[in-house]
Amino acid sequence: MIFDSHAHMDVEEFEEDRAEVLERIHSGKISYLLNPGVDLVSSQNAVKLAEQYPWIYAAVAYHPHETRHLSLDILDEIEKLAAHPKVKAIGEIGLDYYWDHSPRDLQQFWFRQQIRLAIRLDMPIIIHDREAHGDIYQILLEEDAFDQIKVLFHCYSGSAEFAKQLREKGCYFSIAGPVTYKNNKKAAGILAEIPLERMCVETDSPFLTPE
Repeated sequence: MIFDSHAHMDVEEFEEDRAEVLERIHSGKISYLLNPGVDLVSSQNAVKLAEQYPWIYAAVAYHPHETRHLSLDILDEIEKLAAHPKVKAIGEIGLDYYWDHSPRDLQQFWFRQQIRLAIRLDMPIIIHDREAHGDIYQILLEEDAFDQIKVLFHCYSGSAEFAKQLREKGCYFSIAGPVTYKNNKKAAGILAEIPLERMCVETDSPFLTPE
């Protein structure tokens, strides 16, 4: 059994052949799949997809890119979606200092609010962390997330040392396609720090295609 812990099957890239792709996935080696949201609409669509397919689950949240559009009223809508029995996590949430599509102070504020939502609901969180390792760690520490909920670093991009630090805090990891990239020289060191019981499978489909 393989559980794809992170695949964006609701995106427009699958608009023309989504049903066919999902049938091909499930008839192959993928037994279960989790579809994370990145804003309100995608979170709603993730839940709809999970309702249609027994083997698909959803996560709901605002990606750091989209936090410039987030408000307390919208967060209330995310919380309502999180009550759905097929929703299994809050995500993907975090910080992205590479693209900076949303101001960093807003990213940090809404990251904290969504961590607090997950703690209140006793749900795991799926972390998007791009060139923001220090701030991600500090916020998780200050919000007492490590001790209260499960934390998954999706498409982990930090160092082996940071992976060890997170492992000691009980975190889970997934790496996706970049582990196959020829120029990813640090992959072996990172994998050496992550025991198999802390490693999740993900494709991040349709992004990060393996070589």
